Amino acid sequence: MVVTAAQRRDRRWLMHIREILNSNRIAFSFEFFPPKDEASAADLFRTISELVSLGPAYVSVTYGAGGSTRELTRDLVLRIQSETSLTVVSHLTCVGGTQAEIGHILEDFERHGIQNVMALRGDPPRGQREFTRTEGGFGYAAELVAFIRREFPRMGIGVAGYPEGHPETRNRLTELDHLRAKVDAGADYICTQLFFDNRDFYDFCERCELVGIRVPVLAGIMPVTSRRGMKRMADLAAGTHYPARLLRALARAEDDEHFEKVGIHWATEQVRDLVDHGVRGVHFYTLNRSRATLHIYDSLGVTRSESLMR
Repeated sequence: MVVTAAQRRDRRWLMHIREILNSNRIAFSFEFFPPKDEASAADLFRTISELVSLGPAYVSVTYGAGGSTRELTRDLVLRIQSETSLTVVSHLTCVGGTQAEIGHILEDFERHGIQNVMALRGDPPRGQREFTRTEGGFGYAAELVAFIRREFPRMGIGVAGYPEGHPETRNRLTELDHLRAKVDAGADYICTQLFFDNRDFYDFCERCELVGIRVPVLAGIMPVTSRRGMKRMADLAAGTHYPARLLRALARAEDDEHFEKVGIHWATEQVRDLVDHGVRGVHFYTLNRSRATLHIYDSLGVTRSESLMR
């Protein structure tokens, strides 16, 4: 679907994240990563075409580790912006960029009507064990948020939260101080890392309230769909807690097909429970595939183009 210039001037096609989250509907959103070749790009846009009919509140596009896909991220963000009716949120990290370079990226986004970013410190480049501040750049996500809010005040800003704890911060009190610093710097909302036990999410939300964090908290959900993917997920999201009930159910799976069904069913029940508890939004980590998300929507009884009321 190609969006015309007249449609683009219509505010429905250019939603600010605050408008989305201030509505009385739960914000369902999807995350994609940039394809590295034409075949992968074609596969991704088939996925997007299958998911766009679900009426997501927005979609987001990630950076690779160490900012390795910066140009690919930009290209995908602009293509989604120009070829679909979706509101798009671009990830933006501190890795490998000076303040001036990041400022140019944001200026480019504003020229193309991109109104929302996800501000992250980012992971170090491959082969580098610790994050290193780029000379003339930012060392913490809170610094990046403050820069965006000061220089690009109209931009919507999301930041990351960790219900199970940040892998680099053992002190959970200090972790919340860091999160509060990002919110105080100007973040509009928090989107969490994936989790499999909703009790971790609810406890995280309560602890946010206790330290004075009042912005919306969106729940990050990634269904387990394969044994290989499960192990990779554990490696990428260090500290991921797999509840014993989930592990027991997965162990009973006779083959890969049943393993996927168990994982999707677990994620569906997570989302159902989150909706029942009035969650502000659910962010699906899709891995550029539509199958699991479509199954979850079908099981929840959410029809195409329909959203759930809070």
